Amino acid sequence: MAHSHLDHDAPPATTATRRLLGLLLAPFLVAGVIGMVVLWPSAEPHGIDPALGAPDDLVRARVVAVDRGPCAGTDPALGIICAVPTVEVLEGPDEGRRVVLQERSETGVETRLEPGMGVVLGMSLGAPEDFRYYFADLERRQPLLVLFVLFSGAVIVLARWMGLRALVGTGLSLVALAVFVLPAILDGRSPVAVALVGAAVIAVVTLYFAHGLNVRTTTALLGTFGSLALTGALAAVFVGATRLTGLAAEEAAILQISAAQVSLSGLLLAGIIVGTLGVLDDVTVTQVSAVSELRRANPSYGFAELYRAGVSIGQHHIAATVNTLVLAYAGASLPLLLLFTQADQGFLDVVNSEVVAVEVVRTLVGSIGLVASVPITTALAALVLSREPVTGPSSRTRPAPEPTAAAPRRPRRPPPRPAG
Repeated sequence: MAHSHLDHDAPPATTATRRLLGLLLAPFLVAGVIGMVVLWPSAEPHGIDPALGAPDDLVRARVVAVDRGPCAGTDPALGIICAVPTVEVLEGPDEGRRVVLQERSETGVETRLEPGMGVVLGMSLGAPEDFRYYFADLERRQPLLVLFVLFSGAVIVLARWMGLRALVGTGLSLVALAVFVLPAILDGRSPVAVALVGAAVIAVVTLYFAHGLNVRTTTALLGTFGSLALTGALAAVFVGATRLTGLAAEEAAILQISAAQVSLSGLLLAGIIVGTLGVLDDVTVTQVSAVSELRRANPSYGFAELYRAGVSIGQHHIAATVNTLVLAYAGASLPLLLLFTQADQGFLDVVNSEVVAVEVVRTLVGSIGLVASVPITTALAALVLSREPVTGPSSRTRPAPEPTAAAPRRPRRPPPRPAG
């Protein structure tokens, strides 16, 4: 979420400015509403077929005992150790029941279970009673909740009421993803169209909720829409030019079986659009805020002066943001890059592989969208704000100090004459 304050001492907009912004924003809003209606998912569920190994439900449990010894069918001299955990089910139809899970290897990177640890069990109702439950994952919700509380507290302490609104706006973004974007894609709708409409809805909700309904927020929203449209077009061109299939991710193989109606290449495009939005709104809000403060500090500035000064500020922001994007994607792909390094492959060979090319296209297309957002948003902000009257304490010119009358000089005494 952006960190600039757009509704600080904002004077009421003139009728001409509201009309201009309404004309610019209306096509996006109409397209968004029509897109929501046309692309809205059906009520039909799209779960994974249990035959593919999906659990009927997940339940929490606690490890109460672990028996360790050589794995069944192995030579004890080899030192291959397995564990047979006994767990107590904490919820569901078998709450309170103790279950012995299947043998688990503890070699390599397998998690070592100990009594008292929380785990998540998969439950298959159609399986025999002794095999109804199996280990699915470790229980991590409590530390994640603590981390979320720390994050929320830091945001609220620093940004106060605006930070709280930003957190609520972020929550509404997640609701939009869960209620519209993901179900619509699973329903076979175009992932690109769904992502564009969903991103527009998310941008409207989060920006207006965090920064208020005013001229500056609307200007930042228009800059976001324009930059997002450019990002979507570039992504479509270069995903097609590089012939990316979307099959590089492990999850794609499962989707090919469980949700064959989903276009994987389209899903890749949708991911680029939604991912770029998360950084775009920060850049656009910051640019509008910068131009607004320039206008308040220098009421005589017109469009040209505001645009030049705003772009100059944006250059520094973009330089830092692009580096952040590249490092973020590199960090997420670090294990993969280590594998390529270990295989002693050349740089161009590594980049040419789809699994890396996907990240290259994602990073560069997103970065171009961010770079373009600076002149687009700055031009909009300069056009709108140069037409607005400037009010408020910071816009008042300081009166020149009144000249004070000089104190009359006292006549200097002549030096005394020497005697004689």
